Amino acid sequence: MTTLQQITSCMDAYDPEALAVDKARAVVRAFLTPVTTNERVALRAGLGRVLGEDIVSTLDVPAHDNSAMDGYALRHADLAPDAETVLRLAGSAFAGRQFDGGVGKGECVRIMTGAVMPKGTDTVVMQELARAEGDGVRIPAGQKQGQNRRLAGEDLAAGKAVLQAGLPLGPAELGLLASLGLAEVTVRRRLRVAFFSTGDELCSVGTRLAEGEVYDSNRYTLYGMLSRLGCDIIDMGVVRDDPASLQRALKAAAADADAIITSGGVSVGEADFIRELLGKLGEVVFWKIAMKPGRPMAFGRIGTANFFGLPGNPVAVMVTFYQFVREALLALSGRSDDCTLPLLRVPCTAGIRKNPGRTEFQRGTLSRNDQEQWSVCPTGAQGSGVLRSMSEANCFIVLEHERGSVEPGDLVQVQLFDGLV
Repeated sequence: MTTLQQITSCMDAYDPEALAVDKARAVVRAFLTPVTTNERVALRAGLGRVLGEDIVSTLDVPAHDNSAMDGYALRHADLAPDAETVLRLAGSAFAGRQFDGGVGKGECVRIMTGAVMPKGTDTVVMQELARAEGDGVRIPAGQKQGQNRRLAGEDLAAGKAVLQAGLPLGPAELGLLASLGLAEVTVRRRLRVAFFSTGDELCSVGTRLAEGEVYDSNRYTLYGMLSRLGCDIIDMGVVRDDPASLQRALKAAAADADAIITSGGVSVGEADFIRELLGKLGEVVFWKIAMKPGRPMAFGRIGTANFFGLPGNPVAVMVTFYQFVREALLALSGRSDDCTLPLLRVPCTAGIRKNPGRTEFQRGTLSRNDQEQWSVCPTGAQGSGVLRSMSEANCFIVLEHERGSVEPGDLVQVQLFDGLV
């Protein structure tokens, strides 16, 4: 099993006290071992799951050449190249009820979308272009051979690979599998993720706050973010700032989960025990990541479980989750596609103060003016405890490691929240 020391020893500019965001992501990616266990589920239950095996088509889809629209099926060779042609109507072909007669020279067949092409025909003229007159049909000049005809196997060809293992199954993939007649699909088992909050000051929702207590919001944001990733979730509640209690919780989580996520307890306060316990129970790199918010974060392994120790401030929890944990969990679940969140560049309407040497994730609102021009504006108070800034925003404004302050009108990178929060 690859160790963190082996990974980090060959990295340039590795500094656990001020690790750059891109370096931190590289360590996480190099350290992950995806799940490989598969299970069979009903096709509809496969939505959002990770495909566990390659799918090879056992048949042609469509099974026959068929019409792409309502119109008239004919032989292109029967058409005059530069003049209107009148063809005799020989019958009709419907989807699911094909035309069984012969199509002679100078004849055509009325055909509906999806109907099998009558034998000998190779072209479909859409009904809006043709004009029926008694038992004849007038076809204008300029028709192209093979137009409006879907070929057998055009969508899926028998014996060809259709989908590859590691692909997330969305609505289109379910449709493709259904078109092959598959009632079940093989998928990777769901990733098991255990999480808990740490801190003596935390109070559960629905109870009265005592002096100095705050409600535990982090478990609810983590629950929401994990649910959207399709994980099997193990909510272990709140664990107090007691080394023995924390050690028991970490051991229990490691025995039952593929990944462990905690919030709080990873900075340098006297009651922040997570860092010490990780060194005792497993393997850890403690990062003071060069980012804001989310500077204190731990990553490592306890047994076979990957560990993510997130900060305690609510915004920092969400930022570190989306910048590190989300991509890692998707990779652990067996996905083979690129799971990184895309970045766009747009003008910023307001100035932002920033010092080079760290990556900042400001919360912003991306909008469009009357001229259809996009721009982004910070949402206001950007403190790591101001969770409202996440609710009011629709994107992160990502200010790169070496970037300084932003002037109004400068281009900045944005990362959309759509589908995340």
